[in-house]
Amino acid sequence: MTISFSRLIGLLLLCLLLGFAFLLPLIHHGDPLEQDLLQMLHTPSGGNLLGFDHLGRDMLPRLSAALRLSLGLAALCVMSALLAGVLAGVFSALYGGWLDRLLSMLGDMCLALPGLLLVLLLAAIAPDSPGMLWLGISLVLWVEFFRVTRATLRPIVQAPGMQASKLLGFSAFYRFRRHLWPALAPVLTTLTLFSFSSAIMAVSALGFISVGVRPPTPELGLMMTELLPFAWEAPWLLMQPVIALFLLLISLNLLVKEDRK
Repeated sequence: MTISFSRLIGLLLLCLLLGFAFLLPLIHHGDPLEQDLLQMLHTPSGGNLLGFDHLGRDMLPRLSAALRLSLGLAALCVMSALLAGVLAGVFSALYGGWLDRLLSMLGDMCLALPGLLLVLLLAAIAPDSPGMLWLGISLVLWVEFFRVTRATLRPIVQAPGMQASKLLGFSAFYRFRRHLWPALAPVLTTLTLFSFSSAIMAVSALGFISVGVRPPTPELGLMMTELLPFAWEAPWLLMQPVIALFLLLISLNLLVKEDRK
């Protein structure tokens, strides 16, 4: 199996970012919250590769911690949405009837409000809780998994091979593994990558308006908000979370682009 150039670039970028996020704390023991006001807006140097922010905090551990938070929260949202959406889609495709109508109605209700507005409404219940941020993004994402799973499996459920397996008394797990999963797996791979990219962007956008994550917690969108007033005085600081977010999204989009072919 050969790998295309675009996928290779995406994998390399993603691996570098994951290594920076999760392996840096093993070799660099800086505290992302520690302040040294004498180092405010200090430029990058040999001892501090990314410099210090407006409160004298080392940007290297802060950027690493921000990537860990964004990746972790986005992964939790996507996995929750994947589990809920796929289960709902499988049951809807297999059993149809009132269950299909009920699940479809729930999906339509979640889509009745724009995704960002739904998250903001939930965040208003507990403004400082990342849990509401997770719940809101998961509720937005699960509908896509449900609809894609349902649309992919409904024709297969009516296929002769599936009906024969049912008449022969094979278990539901066997039928899912033998008939449904081979058709569903490639679609879910692409959708998961796309949803992961959307979740990271949503977390950063909401952090930019201080929803869910509050200072001094390092998060990419929140760091942009904090550093924006110093864009002219210390542009290298603002560019760090911007470039990190850009590289993260472009790496995922390269993988999604390849999977769509």
